Amino acid sequence: MNVGRIGGLLSRHLYLYQRSVARLLEIFYWPFLDLVVWGFITIYLAKQGNELHGAVTFFLGALILWDVLFRAQQGIALSFLEEMWARNLMNLFASPLTVGEYLVATMVMSILKVTAVGSLMMLFALLVYSYDIFAIGMALIPFIFNLLLSGWIIGVLTTSIIMRFGQQAEVLAWGMVFLFQPISCVFYPMEVLPDILQHIAWLVPPSHVFEGMRQVLLSGEFPGAHLIWATGLNTIFLVGMVLWFYHTFNICKERGMLVRVGE
Repeated sequence: MNVGRIGGLLSRHLYLYQRSVARLLEIFYWPFLDLVVWGFITIYLAKQGNELHGAVTFFLGALILWDVLFRAQQGIALSFLEEMWARNLMNLFASPLTVGEYLVATMVMSILKVTAVGSLMMLFALLVYSYDIFAIGMALIPFIFNLLLSGWIIGVLTTSIIMRFGQQAEVLAWGMVFLFQPISCVFYPMEVLPDILQHIAWLVPPSHVFEGMRQVLLSGEFPGAHLIWATGLNTIFLVGMVLWFYHTFNICKERGMLVRVGE
């Protein structure tokens, strides 16, 4: 790993945000809008009766944590799309930059996006709704770590598909993560899913994060079992997905498909 090459690619993407209002809106406006809408929904439900109050305390926290997953995935997928739209893939991989360095740079980019968006959402939730996500406690750190890993897994998967099939698959950069939302149990407990989906959800790392969050907020217990499952599954899937990305890249390189990506 060459830190200079990783930093160079990272700088290339950061420069895009300096004079692009559209890119800044993508980072700040949409998360802000989501928080406003869900905040009002939460207030409405809380006013319907005391029996609902305990159930809605985690809605804003779930939204903030979901955005961590979403932005982590976007950091990788959109970085690839930027190169594809600029027809820069051949230039990029004709340089000494390795596939591993490219992946590390996009993962760092996703961390920066998550930090910027997450900080804004946490501050806004605290100022407007008096919601402090740090009430989750120390479990918040492994929660965010596992959601980052899950976002990277989905992002690398999305990038592999786009690299293999080109522009016809680029819509997945925005839609792929939402395919996992129903079985990630973001806003509802796993028990409400049909039995077959519960078995599938048990193998989806984010579902353990959100189940663990509810366990902390509703009972105050540390979700050790859920965090072990989430970390173990994320580790296995991330290693497998990185190997798959290398495999897909080599196939595209041998067949000359990298030249045609973005054309």
